[in-house]
Amino acid sequence: MTIKLVTDSTCDLPQHLIDALRIQVVPINIQFGATTYRENVTLSPDQFYHKVAVEGLLPQTSQPAVGDFVETYRNLAANGGAGADEILSIHLTSKLSGTYQSAKLAASMVRDQVKVTIIDSLAGSAGLGWMVYEAAQLIKLGRALPEIQTHLESKRDGISIFFAVDTLTYAQMSGRVGKLGSVLGTLLNIKPVIGLSHGLIDVTGKVRSRRAAMERIVALTAEKVQHKPVNVAVVHALAPDRAEMLLEQAIEALNVQETFVKDVAISLAVHFGPGTLGLIAYPME
Repeated sequence: MTIKLVTDSTCDLPQHLIDALRIQVVPINIQFGATTYRENVTLSPDQFYHKVAVEGLLPQTSQPAVGDFVETYRNLAANGGAGADEILSIHLTSKLSGTYQSAKLAASMVRDQVKVTIIDSLAGSAGLGWMVYEAAQLIKLGRALPEIQTHLESKRDGISIFFAVDTLTYAQMSGRVGKLGSVLGTLLNIKPVIGLSHGLIDVTGKVRSRRAAMERIVALTAEKVQHKPVNVAVVHALAPDRAEMLLEQAIEALNVQETFVKDVAISLAVHFGPGTLGLIAYPME
């Protein structure tokens, strides 16, 4: 039984893992005015930040078209006669994006060719990434797809995702947090801390410096995961040095198994802005 794995470009897995595990990534759409780009395909992170700085415009994001998923699933099923018997497709929280629904509709359209199981991660960024990573390990072990689905869905509530952002302006402009949070986040140079819980994001705290914000998201993560073994990722938007510092703090405070540091997905940087740091911990019990 051959199971192929699909996710979307918000997953924030390093490219070497995506390549090694043969994960198919369907890109999110990034739209500047009338021009639409495909994340990491026709628009790189460097190009994105350059366009924002030079043009002074904040783009819009949208989920992949249903047809993008249909094409991906059919190609994986065909593959010269050596294609997938089943496909596992894991995606960004359905409470913040229509990506899951697009994938689900596409799955119904290809059921004549291949069975596709869709999982709503109720997460994003490296929370989704670590879930996809674990799915790949379970597929390697020969686990059946229903067992994999049950296991992964049992992990969702235990995923810890916290972001420290320099301003809530980007999130407010994109509609991801309320206007009140944006106003409070600009007072006295306060740095907002954003958390994701049950698939939704909200402001979970405000501190007065970047250092305090880093300490706060480490403390919040430790409070949630306790001493349980976790895989940890730090994602950042144009803040590589601070990202390495944050990882060091996380390793000291948590029971860390595997780690990576990565630029946050363009489709997430749109909402959080430059200077953002994210700390993600995925339970590995």
